[in-house]
Amino acid sequence: MGLLSREMPTADSALPGRSDVMQVPETHFVNGAPLKPPFSENLQTAIFGLGCFWGAERRFWKTQGVYTTAVGYAGGATPNPNYEEVCSGGTGHTEVVLVVYDPDMVSFQDLLTLFWESHDPTQGMRQGNDIGTQYRSVIYTSSEEQLADAIASKETFGESLQAAGYSSVTTEICSAPEFYYAEHYHQQYLAKTPDGYCGLSGTGVCYQKGT
Repeated sequence: MGLLSREMPTADSALPGRSDVMQVPETHFVNGAPLKPPFSENLQTAIFGLGCFWGAERRFWKTQGVYTTAVGYAGGATPNPNYEEVCSGGTGHTEVVLVVYDPDMVSFQDLLTLFWESHDPTQGMRQGNDIGTQYRSVIYTSSEEQLADAIASKETFGESLQAAGYSSVTTEICSAPEFYYAEHYHQQYLAKTPDGYCGLSGTGVCYQKGT
């Protein structure tokens, strides 16, 4: 749980960060795949933020066709932030999951379905009881095709949510900014701590997957 900061810092007011890169394990705790690139050319990547990254990562690593996952921070101004800095609201980063997947086994649309149906993307700088800029909903893409699909999916799901009585979708969608790996103890946290905290909860509204 972080501090209740809902205001994004500016580039000038953000914490300074550091040049040292976060050290993480070489392999995924669950499936043994590499956590860091280079990845095989047949694989694709996308970054999703849907609240606390512990539960979010577990949803993705359990998906068939996902090669590897890692949790981290993205979308802010502070280089190489740590968890305490992100939770302070002073970096502008949100908690995210890097998803590396085989498009021959799982489509980006399948990942979008998981994303939209696993959280409430109308809550702005929060997700349930988790409040702060680090819990905002985001999709960061690695190709123009992904970007177009993500934007279209936001419109489609937004219509379904509004029909169900929800407010407008607040999810941020753009080409992927720098991804900073989170500390080693956060990686695959719920595999190491099965009874650990997970606040993920969807709306019950189904996403009508595109082609």
